[in-house]
Amino acid sequence: VQLVEAGGGLVQPGGSLRLSCAASGSIFSENDMGWYRQVPGKERELVAYQNIGGFTKYGDSVKGRFTISRDSAKNMVWIQMNSLKSEDTAVYFCYLKNWEVPGGMEYFGKGTLVTVSS
Repeated sequence: VQLVEAGGGLVQPGGSLRLSCAASGSIFSENDMGWYRQVPGKERELVAYQNIGGFTKYGDSVKGRFTISRDSAKNMVWIQMNSLKSEDTAVYFCYLKNWEVPGGMEYFGKGTLVTVSS
């Protein structure tokens, strides 16, 4: 499975940014797609994910500001980030979990940097 992110960059506090991710390879019919982020020295944290049935989970710090969407037919996932704060600065990783085995198999992209700064 290959995951390629796009859309990172520099944005001012209060601004918006949209990240996209294209998945390819052996993608199982039952899968979750979403986003994690990581700041140097901290653990990777969930931003949001959505399963094939539409169930969605957001990290507490982004609820009400970020919106995830996906096109399962095209194996694409997006995250719309609004009202960005300096603490949203991180490397954002696209995420896919294939459920072909119990517990699933997780994959991450290489990441795209989002910097929120004036």
